[in-house]
Amino acid sequence: MESQNITSVSAFLLLGLSEDPELQPLLFGLFLTMYLVTVFGNLIIMLSVSHDSRLHTPMYFFLSNLSLADIGFTSTTVPKMLVNIQTQSKAITYAGCLSQVSFYSFFGCMDSLLLTSMAYDRFVAICHPLHYTVIITPRLCGLLILVSIFISCLDFLLHILMLSQLTFCMNLEIYQFFCDPPQLINIACSDTFSSTVLLYFIGAFFGGVPVSGIIFSYIRIISSILRVPSSGGKYKAFSTCGSHLSVVCLFYGTSVGVYLSSAVLSSSKKGTMATVMYTVVAPMLNPFIYSLRNRDIKKALQKLLSITT
Repeated sequence: MESQNITSVSAFLLLGLSEDPELQPLLFGLFLTMYLVTVFGNLIIMLSVSHDSRLHTPMYFFLSNLSLADIGFTSTTVPKMLVNIQTQSKAITYAGCLSQVSFYSFFGCMDSLLLTSMAYDRFVAICHPLHYTVIITPRLCGLLILVSIFISCLDFLLHILMLSQLTFCMNLEIYQFFCDPPQLINIACSDTFSSTVLLYFIGAFFGGVPVSGIIFSYIRIISSILRVPSSGGKYKAFSTCGSHLSVVCLFYGTSVGVYLSSAVLSSSKKGTMATVMYTVVAPMLNPFIYSLRNRDIKKALQKLLSITT
């Protein structure tokens, strides 16, 4: 079958979660609700942090940026899926697919790096409390955000470089609800060895390095907590990083599970449903995790609600 260069491809087909027409209204309502909850919940976190002066600390500064990245991460994929369901179309243009890959990789990398920065913040706060204000300065926080943006831009540029090397045959069906890079490699009819190697390199570097930093930080945090003599002190120390640890487990647990399962399992439906967990469910649950487990956020939300009322 004759192949054609990716620049000549007019559109791809996103097969989505289900092809059953009877399930489309249910999927539309479900994902519209989750998307609105995600945007509203993360906006509330950002407004609470910016409005309450008690939350103008490095930890909540990183949290507000994480909420912004979560909104961008979800907005990259869900709105297009909702439009396709509403218009009963599965097509996405080449430019649209390229844009999805760009923003998906950018905001996904931002999420990962912000979680790493938050882990470092908790590490300094628990392991070096006397030097916290000297080490974690506003200048360092701003520098970490700028470095995260720069590395995220490098991540999406590498993804674009990888896709530009692919050629496709007539099979342009993507077994996802968005343009997932591994799926694009799977449907390519050219030699995908170099693209696969580059994809694993991107995952190992932009995912493995932040994970290693988080693991190192929590090893030191746990060892410091275990040396605290009182049980009340241990609980207080652990409670300061419990929300962050929950978000880390949710984000990395689901994302790593997706790519490991895609390499082992042949079922595309299982991979698609697992992808929903870290692209839609995880950003939606993050505001609830921080709100339910954090007294400062609760007080800020109550204050913001009382002023709004």
